Amino acid sequence: MKKIILLVILAPCWMFGQFQIGHTTLTFNDPTRSGGFGSGGGPGRQIQTEVYYPTYTAGENTPVATYLDFPVIVFGHGFAMGWDAYQNIWEHLVPQGYIMAFVRTEGSLIPAPSHGDFGQDLALVSTKMLALDIAAGSLFNGKVKQKSVIMGHSMGGGATMLAAANNANISGIVGLAPAETNPSAIGVCANISVPTLIFSGSSDGVTPPAEHHLPIYQGIASSCKSFVNITGGAHCYFANSNFNCDFGESTSSQGITISRAEQQEKMFWFLDPWLRYICDSDCFALNELQTKLTNTIGTVNQTTCSPSGNNATIYYDNMNTLWTTTPGTAYQWYWNGQMMQGETNDTLVPPVDLGGDYSVSVFSPSGCETSSFITLQGSIHVLPQDFQLTYQPENEVIHLSVNAPYTGEIRVQDLHGRTIILTVTATKSIDIPCQNLAKGVYFIRLGSLRAKRIVRY
Repeated sequence: MKKIILLVILAPCWMFGQFQIGHTTLTFNDPTRSGGFGSGGGPGRQIQTEVYYPTYTAGENTPVATYLDFPVIVFGHGFAMGWDAYQNIWEHLVPQGYIMAFVRTEGSLIPAPSHGDFGQDLALVSTKMLALDIAAGSLFNGKVKQKSVIMGHSMGGGATMLAAANNANISGIVGLAPAETNPSAIGVCANISVPTLIFSGSSDGVTPPAEHHLPIYQGIASSCKSFVNITGGAHCYFANSNFNCDFGESTSSQGITISRAEQQEKMFWFLDPWLRYICDSDCFALNELQTKLTNTIGTVNQTTCSPSGNNATIYYDNMNTLWTTTPGTAYQWYWNGQMMQGETNDTLVPPVDLGGDYSVSVFSPSGCETSSFITLQGSIHVLPQDFQLTYQPENEVIHLSVNAPYTGEIRVQDLHGRTIILTVTATKSIDIPCQNLAKGVYFIRLGSLRAKRIVRY
């Protein structure tokens, strides 16, 4: 059946690309160990995990947003700190399209936490979260991109190194003021080969950079690693205010010259493009990161990641097909600088009549390559009107009526390729709700009906 495209511009419902935040609690189980925290995961070690995820309706156990899939970030907390101290991080990242899983084990003061168990817990939750993509009945069935990053703060940052050692199932790691652990986080760094981003505060007296963060960074064997030292930064400021952490810092750190908000702003300034590079194979984001590492005032940085070269070439034919012959293991296409989610092949067939600037990034084991852009001219075709389409802002619906009964799928997709609505109907008239659609350009795809373009400002 021929597929057609209808272009619609809608009024805003919320900011484009920003999801709401859903929450669920999952308990995973490791039958080979004992202890842990939580219940309901089965015999063995219980690993209770607080999961925050993108949704259209904020709340508990609400449906995951309709999307191709979302990458996973597994997070390890600091010593004697709860997962809720990191609300600043999930509130920043989840609306951008990341699933965040906060592991709650090893949170006690007495008995002292087991760093080794914590590292194993982080690694296991990473594997378990990815597996939920094919778990029947799971909230995350069909929603998990097979990309996982392990991230941790302080003790959790050191445990992240333990989780990453000899672990080929993760895509990258992030350490926020990572602490030396027992077993030694520094000692396992030679067995870490995945891309790594380490953050440090120059005034951190809890885990002094020269004794903790720098030896970890220097020991990591990855060919792509970056170190961000925030001038005047603290140990605890990567998280929200937490009594245990703040008390420890008050007795040890000196010379803190920036605020908690300023330190977190600098953290996200670097973290956002790094995550896009790792999770989306976005070579343009790698270029952005390299520029920030070089030019950002108030940080002292190092990196071994090679900047991407502008060597990829785009070809175009009269069949409205774009392609690149640059070899790679992953591709990502862009329209007017916006990532086109789902367009990850070496060939792209642009949406009908969508003019603009197209570019591609090509990811391979040897590095990243980006293309210059190619401009396509859009046009509007005059098509027979065998249906009517109107946007009704007072009801926040798109009203579709056809001259003959239609049976089949109706898909509303945005420019990133995300399927916002999927409906199967057998009718001459239907209202398509759009309360969850942001301001932007959308395509309605249905069966043999021909298309008309309408504009709503």
